[in-house]
Amino acid sequence: MDQIPSTIYIEEKDFILEVFRDPFNKRIRIDDYRGNVTSLLRKSEELAHQDKAEKLIIKGRSEHIPTLLQFGFQLEAQIDHYFRGSDAYFFSKYYDSERKKNDHWITEDGMVQSIFNLKPSAEKLHPPAKFQLTQGNESDAEKLSILYRKVFKIYPTPLQDPAYIKKTMKEGTVYYIFKDEANIISAASAEINDFYKNAELTDCATLPEYRQHGLMKFLLQKLEEELKDKNIYCAYSIARSLSFGMNAVLYQLGYIYRGRLMNNCYIYDKLENMNVWVKDLSG
Repeated sequence: MDQIPSTIYIEEKDFILEVFRDPFNKRIRIDDYRGNVTSLLRKSEELAHQDKAEKLIIKGRSEHIPTLLQFGFQLEAQIDHYFRGSDAYFFSKYYDSERKKNDHWITEDGMVQSIFNLKPSAEKLHPPAKFQLTQGNESDAEKLSILYRKVFKIYPTPLQDPAYIKKTMKEGTVYYIFKDEANIISAASAEINDFYKNAELTDCATLPEYRQHGLMKFLLQKLEEELKDKNIYCAYSIARSLSFGMNAVLYQLGYIYRGRLMNNCYIYDKLENMNVWVKDLSG
């Protein structure tokens, strides 16, 4: 099967499924569903076996938690107000014993606790005046792909390909970037779900030599302003659990920790756990 992720829709007599097939990360994610929960869970598992997926993720609703537990799924994280005000619950099931093992869990627990002890900075920081903060457009796709290639050896989506970046822009993903002269030095995006009125803040990257400037905070704040202008108040981000800096930025911007997705995707240089952070932008 092609390594490019794809979304398919399955409609049977008693249910509908929206399925994100992700062969690169050896997983399947059920992003939406309606109908008979028992039937659709059986179909989801059938698809996982068909694709030889090591992990199956379902964005479940609160009323279906008992059924998901009955089917052997385990709760890993929560996103408040994801479904137009109702919470989403990330339930997972594993089909490979190696995928269920992890050597970093206790270390990551300690890191989250140390982040909770951080005090808000009283100092009001401003990015250097020579850096330009702008919204990214299709003409920036080539330089964005260069940034992502430099920062990440591995990334769970094909952001090293400018054509893929242009595709995400056409589909409504909003990018904000910092430039130093003509070069993009930092970027982040908001992947917007217009139907359920939520957005994932993602694709966060800064070149190592510019990280002392704290540029990511400014990018995320600009994205939040953009989301509020679109009346989208559920913002969430899924950050590498081993990245102290990114998790600390989210915490200091008022995001709330809502769990960890084990061995969720290949990113940076290996298969990694990912922390889920959520913010209500209506406050």
